[in-house]
Amino acid sequence: MKSTQSDRTVETLRELILRGELVAGSRLGESELAARLDVSRTPVREALGRLAAEGLVELVPHRGARVRTWSAAELAGLFDVRQATEPRLAALAADRITPAATDELARLSSRMLRCGPTGPGQDLEELAALNRRFHGLIVTAGDSPALATALAGAVRPPVVLRNFHRYDDDSLRRSLAHHEELVAALRARDSDWAAAIMVAHLRNARAVMLRSAS
Repeated sequence: MKSTQSDRTVETLRELILRGELVAGSRLGESELAARLDVSRTPVREALGRLAAEGLVELVPHRGARVRTWSAAELAGLFDVRQATEPRLAALAADRITPAATDELARLSSRMLRCGPTGPGQDLEELAALNRRFHGLIVTAGDSPALATALAGAVRPPVVLRNFHRYDDDSLRRSLAHHEELVAALRARDSDWAAAIMVAHLRNARAVMLRSAS
């Protein structure tokens, strides 16, 4: 029962942060959150620790917890690393990917097209999970441990998930279309095309993220 209540508290707080009801930088008092969620302080404390591990919450010594903030400079730095590595990995993947992996990317892209667009069927948490698998498959197909290691430090799932909550309709449509075109480029084994689409994909995400940060 305790773990179930803790899990529900994590899910609720995560959603409040991602929807912006708990804004970046705001203090997360255990007593206030416990009263708001009608739970004891213990599951709140556990939830804050788990969300800190996810990167959504920051635990400040002697000052408690607050919603994690990302400055425009920090976000730009993450994208600098991604733009230096992911297009190269996409180019390598175009030369090395198997037909089975390409088929799986196509399936993931189709599922993103179903759950991503604005409307009653939109599920941004599912979209973020599918997006991680999609990009992870490209990294695996690129088969460059050095580039994969460099990229791992720049891809922060909480940042990506929060970013999907900030997309406007046009930016989201572009992102979903990029996935479709990446599959086409990989099927064609065209490394230049794959790299170019990955650059455009990252530029689109970077613009959304920096706009939301400012």
